[in-house]
Amino acid sequence: MTTSEPVRGEPDIARVASAFADPRRARVLMALADGRALPAGRLAAEAGTAASTISNHLAVLLDHGLVTVEKHGRHRYYRLSSSEVEGVLEALAGLAPRTPVTSLRQHTRAAALRAARTCYHHLAGRAGVALFQQFLAAGWITGGDGEHHPGATRDRLSAPGRGTHYRLTPDGAAGLAAWHIAPRLLSTERPLRYCVDWTEEAHHLAGPLGAAITTRLFELGWITRGTVPRSVRVTERGRDGLAALTSGSRLSSTG
Repeated sequence: MTTSEPVRGEPDIARVASAFADPRRARVLMALADGRALPAGRLAAEAGTAASTISNHLAVLLDHGLVTVEKHGRHRYYRLSSSEVEGVLEALAGLAPRTPVTSLRQHTRAAALRAARTCYHHLAGRAGVALFQQFLAAGWITGGDGEHHPGATRDRLSAPGRGTHYRLTPDGAAGLAAWHIAPRLLSTERPLRYCVDWTEEAHHLAGPLGAAITTRLFELGWITRGTVPRSVRVTERGRDGLAALTSGSRLSSTG
């Protein structure tokens, strides 16, 4: 005799949403959103709670499947369980009201995230938007102007865009191939994925190509991880390299 699969009802959104609802747990998730695994002590500092109580919040996040834990010797490191959790955080960031900045620490963190950060493992913030504009100006990408036009499409802030159909041009494919981006990502036929940046209200490159470019930037030392979770710092070498990238003058010397 065979047993049939149990009938499943609608997703219990309220249950998983409750894990995001506590501000301390939300700060833990945001601290992990750049893909790194962090120890409980660091997460307690990011959450603004005592080390003795952070374990309770981490237990809730583990129970809801939002984080995983890895053991390295006597230490335990936590990371987001999937990129879908990062996507939820980005979407919530676009919907959430902005809190007033009342301290130097808050100002520093907000400024760092706006300057450059990772989003779904690709470059966002001013640096990501500027790089996308550079690709458009050089004719490496075509199909739109890189700007968010409220009302003209269904695109929402801090969400994957769908209203503009960008494509890589032959010049763009050749330029990125010379920059050691995998050929499988350089189709000139497939639409490119992009996000509507929630701090800049403009487009930045997303999807596998955006992630590959960001990985390459890290490999070259053109960007490095910042001290604020998810923040990225563009190095002096990176500023020079990015400025010359689409001109072709530095492509052969990027390593």
